[in-house]
Amino acid sequence: MPDDPELTPTAIMARAPEYFQADRSRGLTAVCQWDLAGERGGQWHLDIADGTLAVVEGVAEKPDVTLAMSDDTFVKLLTGRMDGTAAFMTGKLKVKGDMGMALRLQSLFRSPSG
Repeated sequence: MPDDPELTPTAIMARAPEYFQADRSRGLTAVCQWDLAGERGGQWHLDIADGTLAVVEGVAEKPDVTLAMSDDTFVKLLTGRMDGTAAFMTGKLKVKGDMGMALRLQSLFRSPSG
């Protein structure tokens, strides 16, 4: 699959609420920080609170988990072109904080393809 120049971390974060499965986050309160290096990188955090999601640009004061990677790795992970476990095991994805929350994140969002 060729890289889509329009598929940037900023565009993905802007569309995150479309793919959020609120019913799967009932009773959950968490702040997930994303630190993305690279030309298209940046920092965002997801504030999840009992079925709601807010995507905020910038650094969270006290995130439960921080995920750090390159902008390219982020796009590949979120488009299904890279496996999260493989990215973690090869050092392309670094996790600081609540590993359980990092693992749960994927289940809170449906795939853009279905």
